[in-house]
Amino acid sequence: MNKRTHKCNEVTKDLIGKDISITGWIRRRRDHGGVIFFDVRDETGLVQVVYNPELKEIFGLAESCRNEFVIYAKGKVRERPEGTINKNLISGEVEIEATELTILNTSLPLPFQLDEHSSVGEETRLKFRFLDLRRDEMQSNLRLRAKVSQVLREYLNHNDFIEIETPLLTKATPEGARDYVVPSRTFPGSFFALPQSPQLFKQTLMASGFERYYQFAKCFRDEDLRADRQPEFTQLDIESSFVDASEIMNLVTEMITKVFKESLNIDLGDFPILSYSEAINLYGIDKPDLRNPLTFIEVKDLFKDSDFKVFSEPANDEDSRIAALSVPKGETLTRKQIDDYTEFVGNYGAKGLAYIRVEDPSKGKEGLQSPIIKFIDDEIINKLLTVLDAKKGDIIFFGAGKRNIVNDSLAALRNLLGKDLDLLESDWAPCWVVDFPMFEKNNKGELTPLHHPFTAPRGSIDELKAEPLNALTDAYDVVLNGTELGGGSVRIHDHEMQKAVLSLLDIHEEQAEEKFGFLTAALQHGCPPHAGLAIGFDRMIMLMTNSESIRDVIAFPKTQTASCLLTDAPGEASNEQLDELHIKFHGLEKEKK
Repeated sequence: MNKRTHKCNEVTKDLIGKDISITGWIRRRRDHGGVIFFDVRDETGLVQVVYNPELKEIFGLAESCRNEFVIYAKGKVRERPEGTINKNLISGEVEIEATELTILNTSLPLPFQLDEHSSVGEETRLKFRFLDLRRDEMQSNLRLRAKVSQVLREYLNHNDFIEIETPLLTKATPEGARDYVVPSRTFPGSFFALPQSPQLFKQTLMASGFERYYQFAKCFRDEDLRADRQPEFTQLDIESSFVDASEIMNLVTEMITKVFKESLNIDLGDFPILSYSEAINLYGIDKPDLRNPLTFIEVKDLFKDSDFKVFSEPANDEDSRIAALSVPKGETLTRKQIDDYTEFVGNYGAKGLAYIRVEDPSKGKEGLQSPIIKFIDDEIINKLLTVLDAKKGDIIFFGAGKRNIVNDSLAALRNLLGKDLDLLESDWAPCWVVDFPMFEKNNKGELTPLHHPFTAPRGSIDELKAEPLNALTDAYDVVLNGTELGGGSVRIHDHEMQKAVLSLLDIHEEQAEEKFGFLTAALQHGCPPHAGLAIGFDRMIMLMTNSESIRDVIAFPKTQTASCLLTDAPGEASNEQLDELHIKFHGLEKEKK
C-alpha cells in the first residue's frame, strides 16, 4: 500500500516546494477550466489537491473519481493562486499539485450529502451511521467526548481514585426502571439482568477496602426513551469511603469546572446550593435552569376567602398550591401564543392557564386586562400587584391546583418562556440541589425512595420509622442549565438502618437476601461510611456540544423505539438457541423450521 507522508492539516506553507503524499476521502470534486480539484479529508481536516490535464493517465483516473472515494495522492505543495486562499482551513494557503493518484476504494452514490445533512431524517442518518459519523459535527462531538473522558480520568487518578470494572451480568435490583434480562443456558429458567447502575458493586468495593473507586460504567434501562435517554448509556461512577456530602460535592464541582475549562475554555463560575424544597417552591422542579430569572411566587394565602372557586378551592387544600409567574416583556405575547401556552400546560395535567396583563399597575384593577379580573375582589388584586411587584408590560401566569400538576406545568412553561422571550441571562448556570426527602408516595399511596433505597436518611432508625415522609437525606444532584448532570448521596453503611429502610418499602429480610444479599452481608462485616455520585456522561457531552439529542454524542445509538437501524437489532434467535435456553413463546408464534 502507498504510504502517506503527511496528514491533511499538516500541509501548510512550511512544505511549499516539497513532494508529499496524503490519503483520505474525497469530500468534494470540482472541475474548473479543464482542471480537477479534490477537497481531500482525513481525520485532521481538509487539503486541496489539483489534477492538471497534462498528465493524461492520472487526469483520466481523477475524472472517474466521485465523492467519498478513498484515494492516495502524491505531489508538490505550492501556494494557492491569489484570491483563492481559504482562511477557514489550516491548509487553506496551499494546495497539492498532484502527480500520482491511486483509488484505494470506491463509493456508491451517497444517500445524503455529508456537508448538507440538515434536511436528512434521523432514521437515514442512523441507518447509514458509518457515513453520518464522517460529518464534521459528529467527528467533533466524538473527539470532544474522548478528550473529556481523558481529562476526567486524569483528574480522578491524580486524586488517588482507582478505576475498577464491575460486572454486566448480574441480578435484578430495585433501581426504578425495567431491567434488560438475559436468559442463562447453564441455569435453565434463571436470568441475569444487565445493570441499571453499578450501585451495589461500588458499595461492596467500599466494604472491600478500595477507598476511592471510579468507572465509566455501561448501564441499561428498558424504559421509554426521550432526547436525553438511551437504553444503553454511560455514566461516570464515583464512590469514596470516610467522606461526607460536602467532600463529594467539592470534588465534583472542581472536576466539572476543570473539564469545562480544559475542554472548552469555559469558566462555569460558582455552583450555588439550593435545598430541594427551595427548588420546588421557586422553580417547581428539582433541576432548575438558573439562566432563567423567572421564579414562582406563592399566592395561595391571598385567595383563601375569595369567591373565585378556581382559586379558592386550591387555596384551601393542603395538597394544592397557587403559584404566580410574573413575566417581563409579556405585552409582546399575542392571544394566539397564550392559547398555545394553555394547550402546552395541558400536556402536564393543567386544566387551563389563567393570566393577567399589566397595562398600568398604578390604576389597580382598571390597569389590568384579563378574562379572570371580574371574578377577583379589588383588595385581592391590589395585594397581588404588591406581592408580585408588577410592572407595566408584565404578564402574570397562574398555576392553581394539585401541587405536582402546578409544579410540572409551570416549570415547563417557565423554560419555554425563557427561550421564547429571550430571557436567559447567561450561557451556563450550574447548581447543586440538596436535602432531598428520603421517600415520596407513588400513585398507589405506597412509600417509594426519591433516589434509591441505599441512600442514608438523617436521624435515627426510630425517627425514620415514626415519620418516614419527613425524613431528609444527604443526597445531592448537580444540575447544569436545567439538566441533571448527576446525582449521589451518602450511602447507608449500617446494616440495621438498611434493614429498616427496606422494611418501610415492604422489602423484608427474605426478599432482601434474594435481591442483594451480598450487599447486606458486606454491611455486616465492617463496611465504612461512604458516599458517591454518578454523572450522566452522554448527557454532559450533549450539553457541552450544544446537541439537540443524546444520540448525536454516541457513536452507535438506538432509536426512540430502542432499535439499532445500522445493525437491524434486535433480531430473532434461532430455534436451536431458544431450545438451549429452554425458552418457548407465548402469544407470539415462532414455527419450527
